[in-house]
Amino acid sequence: MKPGFIYIITNKNNTTLYVGVTSNLPERILQHREKRFKNSFSEKYNLDKLVYWEAFQEIGDAIGREKQLKAGSRQKKIELINSFNPDWIDLYDSIQDIMNPF
Repeated sequence: MKPGFIYIITNKNNTTLYVGVTSNLPERILQHREKRFKNSFSEKYNLDKLVYWEAFQEIGDAIGREKQLKAGSRQKKIELINSFNPDWIDLYDSIQDIMNPF
């Protein structure tokens, strides 16, 4: 099975959060940044700043975690981000080697 990732993106003012799941994190974040999906939630609210992510050995586990996060409160998501990335910096550059480490 494929590996999987969950991620949280926000806008430049950190006012709106989006939780997603993917098998290729760098490519998926690039899609958000380039606004490839017109009329999508992330395009509508200009969400393109990666502030949190987790990796899983199997995509099914990532899907389960995504559902858990989406069911949680906004405050829980904020606490999760703060524990991982307290300055809410954009993590996109730090994930470039995830899919091609060599």
